[in-house]
Amino acid sequence: MIKEINTEEYDAMDKSGVMLLEFYSKSCGPCKMLAFVLKAIDGMFPDFPIYTIDFDENEELKERQGVKGFPTMLFMKDGEEAKRLEGLQQKPAIIKEVEALMAV
Repeated sequence: MIKEINTEEYDAMDKSGVMLLEFYSKSCGPCKMLAFVLKAIDGMFPDFPIYTIDFDENEELKERQGVKGFPTMLFMKDGEEAKRLEGLQQKPAIIKEVEALMAV
């Protein structure tokens, strides 16, 4: 399930379990390419939540999470960052991180 959220929605959500937070910008070419990869991964792992967050519209959350550029993916476990991948990533690298996070 890929869902776009904002800072308020993130703060209100249950953070138990695993999830992926992807910070992106609408004007970012690599972010657009990553969206296709995440859609494929979402199909492979339908029970793994993926949340996209607009980098430009969520300054407070971006700063709180220490995100400096886009795209940035934060692999989260029970509200804590387990792994961070920055820049455009290939599908196998993302799958590896999802599988590792789900195995813990």
